Amino acid sequence: MFEFTQFFKDDAGATAIEYGLIAALVAVAGVIAFTATGDTILTSFTNITDDFCTAVGGNFAITNTGENSCVF
Repeated sequence: MFEFTQFFKDDAGATAIEYGLIAALVAVAGVIAFTATGDTILTSFTNITDDFCTAVGGNFAITNTGENSCVF
């Protein structure tokens, strides 16, 4: 007959669960880090694009699709 005390004392698979939790925490940290730097990177690329467009005599205005952002 199966006893519940044996079920609660059995620690098989605990290591896999711990590694799973660690992997989940690393994934959450990555998402937070990439989200936090995403706006900074977008702003940097927008500024670089504006500088290039202005250097060749155009006017830069960002569009939803990114097409025709540099108008002469």
